[in-house]
Amino acid sequence: MDKREAVLDIFRGALDTVLPVNLIREALRLEGDDLVVEGKRYRLDDYRRIFIFGSGKASLEMAKAAETILGERVSGGLVVGNYEDQSLRRVRTYASSHPIPTEKSIEAAEMLSSSLASLDDGDLYLYLLSGGNSALVEKPIPPVTLGEIQEMIKLLLNCGAPIEEMNMVRKHLSTVKGGRLGRFARARGIVLVVSDVIGDDLEAIGSAPLFCDSSSYQDVAAIFSRYELWENVPASIASIIKKGLLGEIEETPKQPSPLIDHFIIGSNLKLLVKGKERAQALGFKTAIMTSRLRGEAREAAKAVLSLGEEIANTGNPFAPPVCLLFGGETTVTVRGRGRGGRNQEMCLSLLKEMKGDPRFCFLSAGTDGIDGASDAAGAVVDKESYRIARELSLNFDTYLGQNNSYEFLKKTGDLIITGPTGTNVIDMSILIVTKDNGL
Repeated sequence: MDKREAVLDIFRGALDTVLPVNLIREALRLEGDDLVVEGKRYRLDDYRRIFIFGSGKASLEMAKAAETILGERVSGGLVVGNYEDQSLRRVRTYASSHPIPTEKSIEAAEMLSSSLASLDDGDLYLYLLSGGNSALVEKPIPPVTLGEIQEMIKLLLNCGAPIEEMNMVRKHLSTVKGGRLGRFARARGIVLVVSDVIGDDLEAIGSAPLFCDSSSYQDVAAIFSRYELWENVPASIASIIKKGLLGEIEETPKQPSPLIDHFIIGSNLKLLVKGKERAQALGFKTAIMTSRLRGEAREAAKAVLSLGEEIANTGNPFAPPVCLLFGGETTVTVRGRGRGGRNQEMCLSLLKEMKGDPRFCFLSAGTDGIDGASDAAGAVVDKESYRIARELSLNFDTYLGQNNSYEFLKKTGDLIITGPTGTNVIDMSILIVTKDNGL
């Protein structure tokens, strides 16, 4: 097995472990009349009925596995996804809108809210949460409209506001974000979470529909003042925030509900751990360098390669051969009109810096199978990639300048095409470093 085959094997093996069906099978099991969730036991005889709810891009596949495990014990439920699927036998499904919320998102929010509210304190429900929930399930506080929320987000983007501040604003304009959806239910709840955010912050994943929110209307008002937005935001939004400041609108919940337990069953770090196990099985010394890789993709590529060069040239901090694993989510500042995504741009940038050095092989891909505006999950590059690029007279700077990594890597035959995977624990990057051309 050469380096290219090895990185592809490591990625595919790790990806398989974080597919929704495998995550549910690992986290959830029946032992007699006990439901065991990540080691915690729930006596099913204590509950009259069991329901399955969920929302997010991985929720439908999660629900299929959960329904298989619980079987006839399931009394019903509702799962909201981003595509049609009628294969569940006891649970309703609804195809909502992603990545931009629409009237379908409002209908999904109303259906979930009323379904949860219909449960009583003798019921138990599973809620299967994953990335994508923020768009799939949304209902603004009246009289705010979806269009006005989108207008608000554009204003914040133009001001350079970070995602954390945008989320604070969105939660305080929604009836279902920041823990508000969870307050509709009186029943006991178990939330199984597939994390698509760096650090696995439960307040951030899917906009925390059943958790809690530490931000406040006062924080939102401070954001509006900081960016001088009070005169520019829609009047309905300004009115909601002012009412919140006066206590006329209830705050988002500040503490997790004692009725709801959250379990993170899938994460980027879990992906990396599984990748490490696979790499070690192939005989590599392996190190997880970070699950928090972020920043501009081109700069991240340089940082990753600099680590590899240090190892290859000095044996510090590891003697080659070695496999380095990185996880997280980089960004791309779009200046051109080409195709690609952050993983492809990272691969192309690293290939440019690496040139034809035979000691390195690098892979970077998104676990959801979609990287930017393309059908590729990412790419894998090595000395052969560079040779082909030179043979075809491909200009690195031209393609990078156009943000056209997809076309470059398509020509060199380096794209990774998985198709949509049904999961998302953000990205994985792998760098194999050897002393020479061999393993």
